[in-house]
Amino acid sequence: MNTADQLQEFVTSRPYWYHRINLPHGITTPGGAPISADAYRIPERMDNMRVLDVGAWDGYWTFEALKRGAKEVVAIDDFSDYLGWLEVEDREAWENFDFCRNALGYDEKVCSRIDMSVYDVDESKLGRFDYIFFFGVLYHLRHPLLALDKLSALCDGEIYIESAILNEFSPYKGGLGKGYQDDMVMEFYPGKQYGGNDSNWWVPTLKCLANMVVSSGFSHADMWKLNPTSLHTCRGFIRGYNQATKP
Repeated sequence: MNTADQLQEFVTSRPYWYHRINLPHGITTPGGAPISADAYRIPERMDNMRVLDVGAWDGYWTFEALKRGAKEVVAIDDFSDYLGWLEVEDREAWENFDFCRNALGYDEKVCSRIDMSVYDVDESKLGRFDYIFFFGVLYHLRHPLLALDKLSALCDGEIYIESAILNEFSPYKGGLGKGYQDDMVMEFYPGKQYGGNDSNWWVPTLKCLANMVVSSGFSHADMWKLNPTSLHTCRGFIRGYNQATKP
């Protein structure tokens, strides 16, 4: 699939794209994420670094790490819940990822992907990593702190996290503009209380998330957030690191 027509035909044929990925010939996949790539504040250069992309989906951040010089990226995802609403027949696991990887010319040796739950990550299976990306996953987990513990055990450098946060939105307090600001709070959703999506289990405040990251084994956690205008933009970011790794 090297011609523009062939690339566009495949992109158009897919029932769902999560990520917006720039491909050759000026073609871009029609996903909605990331909202603002600059807001994630990942390093401009990642030369010779080994990266784990948790919840890689279509692969935007996997490919971004490689563009920034990473020597190897391991992408993992677990497609068992299909975002809580995507029909099973509309999601075929790694097909979008594989298509983009081939279109961008990345070899499987430096850009592998594994169907794996975050709860199953282990050094004996994956090795160790300089950077871990954990974007858009935490609030879909029944056991988010366990996931952070597992990831911390594999990380020699920094973890970057993006998540829904409660600072300006809580479905239990009245919606947008009715959040918890700087409180140490996490809400539990046994059904479709958050965004009408029953795959959303927990959402923390930014302060709570930062402290969860520290409790999982990182000595420091920087935090920042988007300026929300809707539920979709109520997002926070964390950079977890140990003091020796901070430039």
